[in-house]
Amino acid sequence: MPTLFEPLATMPARTVRIDIDGTERHVPTHYSIAAALLESGAAACRTTPVSGTARGPFCMMGVCFDCLVEVDGVPNVQACMTRVRDGMRVRAMSGKARLA
Repeated sequence: MPTLFEPLATMPARTVRIDIDGTERHVPTHYSIAAALLESGAAACRTTPVSGTARGPFCMMGVCFDCLVEVDGVPNVQACMTRVRDGMRVRAMSGKARLA
């Protein structure tokens, strides 16, 4: 089944291990968290506090703030602006986030 986001055929890249909502993934070191989420098939990474509407990576350049996730216990991290690193734990956020 084709997906909207597919990696380009390039030279093999070094990978890191990250945990996305309890699932371990190996992704290239040059990926942002948003790219890793999209490649994993995750369409949403948070819900809005008022209506509970699902939100996910949209602009991929740090403008819209729809891709906020919790990283290693720190909430409100922009997934599109944060590069993956080995051992990172990424969690979806539901509703109103607590302040760090």
